[in-house]
Amino acid sequence: MSDWTAFGRVDEDGTVYVKTAEGERVVGSWQAGAPEEGLAHFARRFADLVTEVDLTEARLNSGAADAGHSLTTIRRIRGSLAEAHVVGDVDALAARLDKLAAVAEEKAGEAKAAREAARGEALARKTALVEEAEKLAAESTGWKTAGDRLKEILDEWKTIRGVDKKTDGELWKRFAAARDGFTRRRGAHFASLDQQRKQAQTIKEELVAEAEKLKESTDWGATAGQLKELMAQWKAAPRAAKEAEQKLWERFRAAQDEFFTRRSEVFSARDNEQRVNLERKQALLAEAEALDVDGDPKGAQARLREIQAQWHEAGRVPREAAAGLERRLRAVDDKVREVMDSAWRRTSKEDNPLLAQMRAQVAEAEDRLSRAQAAGDARRVKEAEQALASKRQFLQLAEQAG
Repeated sequence: MSDWTAFGRVDEDGTVYVKTAEGERVVGSWQAGAPEEGLAHFARRFADLVTEVDLTEARLNSGAADAGHSLTTIRRIRGSLAEAHVVGDVDALAARLDKLAAVAEEKAGEAKAAREAARGEALARKTALVEEAEKLAAESTGWKTAGDRLKEILDEWKTIRGVDKKTDGELWKRFAAARDGFTRRRGAHFASLDQQRKQAQTIKEELVAEAEKLKESTDWGATAGQLKELMAQWKAAPRAAKEAEQKLWERFRAAQDEFFTRRSEVFSARDNEQRVNLERKQALLAEAEALDVDGDPKGAQARLREIQAQWHEAGRVPREAAAGLERRLRAVDDKVREVMDSAWRRTSKEDNPLLAQMRAQVAEAEDRLSRAQAAGDARRVKEAEQALASKRQFLQLAEQAG
């Protein structure tokens, strides 16, 4: 420690002086012992001031202390020097404190600017959060995402410090209002959605009931169209509550599946029957096309009539094959008729065996009709009537031509 006693003296009556650039001034009185002890006592007081200044400067330079608090301390010490009861280099300490005060003022200004910037940033962050919350509350329909984001905004809000109490309160009111508005709007949406789902459930229950009525139908074409229309209505209808939607869908789908499965089975059986019929007609056609029309026209005609009767009894064939088969059989019939007409024109009506054969065929057709009527078989009656009408027409034309 410097010998601060060099900056003081004690006179004969014990008055203690400190020497400064402006001259000496009284700092105290010493009556307890030797003058040197008095100077040492007051010098230790000065050393205490120097130590306080050293600590203040060190904390200021390290950033450990608030610059404003340091400046207050420096000004307090500097202001006390003029009347301080100390002995030491008061002028040097005053100059040091003046320089330190300038540093502290600069740092305090920087700290204040930093605080203002931080306050501005905090205000900007909270304002942005409020505006985001208000936008979500007014526009968002992503209810879960928006709700989660509002929770995140609240958590972030709690971490932001530095906004003045009044402004912070005003921003909080806006945020709380936005959050409440969002909650009300979301509640109204889900209430409306619940109502829509109840209406959807009613609509789909009606569709299910209609489908279940149709599942036993055998009117394959019309019912298939109705079920497809019901499916279109189902898809167009809004969704019911998840559990109800699933149960209704299972019933609706089961009704459709039952109908279309039965239809598929019937169509499959019909297709199998028609394939068998096709094979039978192909065999009959092969036999008809192999007839020796030119060599034995009467025999060919008789066998062709038998083939034609069996042809009608064979039943339906697949649609794509029917026209071709009928065309080929008509070609055989046309050939037989042409050959028989030529032979018939060469004989008299009385001797014409073709007329006799045609009369016999008419009689046979009448007998077949009688048997069908007796059996009560509507299909056979209809076919027999058609065959008889055709044979009578041919006989009449033949007799007129003769």
